[in-house]
Amino acid sequence: MSRRESPPPPSPPPPPQLLGVRRGEVEREDRPERAEPLSDAEREIIQDTWGHVYKNCEDVGVSVLIRFFVNFPSAKQYFSQFQDMEDPEEMERSSQLRHHARRVMNALNTVVENLHDPEKVSAVLALVGKAHAIKHKVEPMYFKILSGVMLEVLAEDFPEFFPVEVQMVWTKLMGAVYWHVTGAYTDVGWLQVSSSAV
Repeated sequence: MSRRESPPPPSPPPPPQLLGVRRGEVEREDRPERAEPLSDAEREIIQDTWGHVYKNCEDVGVSVLIRFFVNFPSAKQYFSQFQDMEDPEEMERSSQLRHHARRVMNALNTVVENLHDPEKVSAVLALVGKAHAIKHKVEPMYFKILSGVMLEVLAEDFPEFFPVEVQMVWTKLMGAVYWHVTGAYTDVGWLQVSSSAV
């Protein structure tokens, strides 16, 4: 075969998907092509239950972050303003923690309010993911952990609105949130670091 007749170069492999296990290490895992879409009924369930939660958004957000930081103290490394706090009561009084709790809850509120508009949801979560990957350098696994903590707090604090069926729908939503956020990490070239390089 002459140079002109050479076959085209093979397509590059898809980028590794990011589901970090430990700091500095990223696990490769098959990532679905897209997040599982919510049905109209599921969107309605989420929006109905969220209305009850969002009435107390700051307090719920603070409860979520306190549990997150108490159970996963390594997550505090990304927050210089309260990384040295150990006492949950001190965390609860922290204006910086309250501010971040409002930001988390408001971002989720934007997602819930726009479930009818997948492009808007994708854009919002891409911004969140890119900011946390580039500016804050937060390991993506913390989004999965935070989602689980949030589901626990919602089920415990609002048992009348979060029976098992509703929890399953919210789990699906949080999976979609995680899918979009980690997609943003991939888009910005978050690199895999092998354990031998650490």
